[in-house]
Amino acid sequence: MRNLRDALLNSKIYFCVLMLVAMSTLTPLSATTVPPLTIKVVNNSGWEIRRLYLSPVDNDNWGPDQLNDSSISPGATRNLNVSWDQSTVKLVAEDQDGCFMYTTVEATGNPVWTITNDTTRNCGG
Repeated sequence: MRNLRDALLNSKIYFCVLMLVAMSTLTPLSATTVPPLTIKVVNNSGWEIRRLYLSPVDNDNWGPDQLNDSSISPGATRNLNVSWDQSTVKLVAEDQDGCFMYTTVEATGNPVWTITNDTTRNCGG
């Protein structure tokens, strides 16, 4: 009986050690972090940018407003610090007239979007 008890105890210990090793090996794979990305938005237009959204390039489901109830005045620049796990990102800006402007930038390096008076606006018309 003692041999059976010792065998069961040893098998439980072996199982626990095996699970700990497996968990410590798999945890770093599932806990990978997306490196931060800084996107510079330069407003060289005459419009105040009131909202700025991010979206995957092939998707129209925008994320939350990145300006957090602030704005980018004409002539101002804003750096957005975001986490993005895709190679490109679509930026969607909304101005004081409710018009939208779009661009796509690479999600590497130091992407810059310069909005000018020549940037095409979609005002729903």
